[in-house]
Formats: sequence, structure tokens, C-alpha cells
Amino acid sequence: MKGLAATVAACLLVCPAANAQRVLIKMGTVAPDGSPWHQILQQMGQDWRNISGGQVELRIYPGGVLGDEPDMIQKMRIGQLQAVALSGSGLSRLEPAVACLQIPLLIDSYEELDYVRDRMAPRLEQAIGQRGYVVLNWGDAGWVHFFTKTPAKRLDDIRRMKLFIMAGDADALELYQSAGFRPVPLATTDMLPALQTGLIDAFDVPPLLAMLNQWFGVAQYMIDIKWAPLVGATIVSKKTWERIPEPNRTKMLEAARAAGLRLRGEIRKMGDDAVEAMKKRGLKVITLDAATAAEWQREVEEAYPKLRGRLVAADLFDEVRRLRDEFRSKARGNPR
Repeated sequence: MKGLAATVAACLLVCPAANAQRVLIKMGTVAPDGSPWHQILQQMGQDWRNISGGQVELRIYPGGVLGDEPDMIQKMRIGQLQAVALSGSGLSRLEPAVACLQIPLLIDSYEELDYVRDRMAPRLEQAIGQRGYVVLNWGDAGWVHFFTKTPAKRLDDIRRMKLFIMAGDADALELYQSAGFRPVPLATTDMLPALQTGLIDAFDVPPLLAMLNQWFGVAQYMIDIKWAPLVGATIVSKKTWERIPEPNRTKMLEAARAAGLRLRGEIRKMGDDAVEAMKKRGLKVITLDAATAAEWQREVEEAYPKLRGRLVAADLFDEVRRLRDEFRSKARGNPR
């Protein structure tokens, strides 16, 4: 018996696979099945499997099969999910500070977005970490545009329409209402039938999402103004993440960050391609002249005091605007 015990002990010491703890990470996302987001997550899961020698399995549930983003956040809180890939809208439900990256008409280029986000990320990741989650990577889904069922050019045109907003955000609902809009809170997964039945007439999403979800087939007008970037992040429960031993955990985080950067590049190109593809299938792009675009900018900036301190903490709002201005100042001093 002593000889057998010694043999078993030796095997456990020299065979890590026998001694390692298997970790199953269930991840939810509303990203459509087979979409670029889903494909990159699948590749990340394969990278994790290779790094861990098969000890970590990432099981992905795409297309909102486990519910809308607020539903998946709740499932993660109670342990039914261990990770989620969220848009900025969903992530803001978990940590409101993230809303600072999506202030309407504040950031108008990917260069500005990258500059601001890279400098805000440590602070945002710390805030998310205090809630018990680890940020694996940051991404974006393109520039949010307004899509409508009938032609629209000004904010007043959209005010007359029934506008989709994500359900569960009482502050956003009240702000839209106070600004004269007609917001209709819904789950993202209910948008297509809502458009088809007339429950909503307008929504604001990046073009790629409008194409992949076929929403543009019902709302075939898109206003050509970059309302805001739709950022996102992939997060995992800190409790689950810390079950993964080092050095695998560090290597897996590196793989996740690399996946986020790959996805960022792909999505930005595909966003432009999506508009051209939808135009061939009936999408009509409403171009704004300089005076109308300036009218949008002026009206939105007049609403900033209502956003600052309510939807976006005052110090975060001010810091994002300072970083934006800093980037623009440097760009003017170093023209390409």
C-alpha cells in the first residue's frame, strides 16, 4: 500500500493535468450567432484551452439565447453565468462609470476614442473590479446612427417618433422624456417585432448591428451623423477567474486582450462595409448639410448639463472632455 500511495503522489506531482482543477466558464452575449464578435470569442476560447492544456473550457451562448444584457448580468450575479460580453449600454448597468465613453457627439473619431479610452480604462477597470469582475478586453461596435422608418433629418423629426431605448434605465427614460422624445423601453431581442408591429419607429445602433439583426429592413433610413461610439467589454467573475492558476491566468488575459484588439480592427472596417451592403438592399442614407449638423451639435451640447452628474458622474464627464480636448490640441500641433 505504501508503494501504491507513493506512486499516486508522484503521478500527481509530475502530471499537472491530473492535479489541475478544471474550470468551466459559461459566457453570454447578444452578439448574433456566427457574427464577428462570436467568432473572435470562439477563437479566444480555443486559445484558452490550448494555454491551459484543456483545463479551461469557454462555453459561449450567443444571440441573446439567455436573455437581454440586463438578464445576463443578473445571471452572472447569481452564478448561472461566469462571464459576459457586453455593449457599453449593458456594461453601464453593471458600472455606471462606463457611460462616460458614450457621451453623444463628444467624440468624433476612432483616434479620439482610443486616446480617451486607453487613459480612462485603468480607472474603469478598477471600478468594475470593485464589483467583483475582471475586464478581459475592451472593444467597440462602431458609431451609433439613428435608423428610422420614415425620413428624418433633425432631432425634432425623431422626437415625433417612438424611439427604442433599452429597458430598465429609469434615468435615461426620464431624460429622453424631459427632452421631448417618445422613448419606448424594450429588450434588444424584442426590437424586430416591435418595428414590424409599429411599437417603435426609430432606434439608434451601429450600422453593423442593424445589418446583422435585419432591423434596417424595416427602418430603411439612416441619418449620417455619428451620435456616439458604442463601446463594449468582455468581463468575467473575479471568483471564477482566480480559480485559474498562474501562469495560465496571465497568458489567458494576454490572449483575451489580443482578441479584443483583433476584433476592434475588424469591426471598424466592417462597419463601413455594412452601410454599403445595406444601401444595395434599400437603405437610404440621409446626409446632413453643415448647418443642420451644427444644429445637432448645438442642441446636444445644451443638454450636457443634464447628462453631467446624472447619467455620467461630473468628474468623469469633465475628464473625458479634457482628454478629448487634449487629443485635439496635440493633433493640431502635429498635423499629418
